[in-house]
Amino acid sequence: MTGSTPQTLGTNRPQPVDVHRLEVTHVEQDAYTVDVRGHRLRVDQPLEAGGTDTAPTPTELFAASLATCVAFYAGRYLHRHGLPRSGLRVRTEFTMATDRPARVSVLRLVIDPPPELPEQRRAGLLAVASHCTVHNTLHQPPEIAVELAP
Repeated sequence: MTGSTPQTLGTNRPQPVDVHRLEVTHVEQDAYTVDVRGHRLRVDQPLEAGGTDTAPTPTELFAASLATCVAFYAGRYLHRHGLPRSGLRVRTEFTMATDRPARVSVLRLVIDPPPELPEQRRAGLLAVASHCTVHNTLHQPPEIAVELAP
């Protein structure tokens, strides 16, 4: 739910902007580190793509971002309804486009709910999980600016 800022309706006052920052730094060959809020992630490329395969690719992290966001929302739904999260899984697969530009063409996510999920809660779980922040962002893409530092 990061990035959701409460809005006050009926006012003309500017709302505070919640800017999130991270930094990517070259390590070696095709490997980079990502520093975000005191956490460090690593990305690389597979051997067949010229990397050293020491970490997931940026595209794999993209798919993982969507999958973990779906899982987070599903988990919160379960918790809110007094249901266990134990056993909750989200399986994800993606396919790359065969034409240009390079991009993911298909993402498929399957939520494996805990076995205790009652039948009458399945539709609600799917509805909530399908509206996670990352999924919403893909449906309403942000403005993106790529710039060179002076």
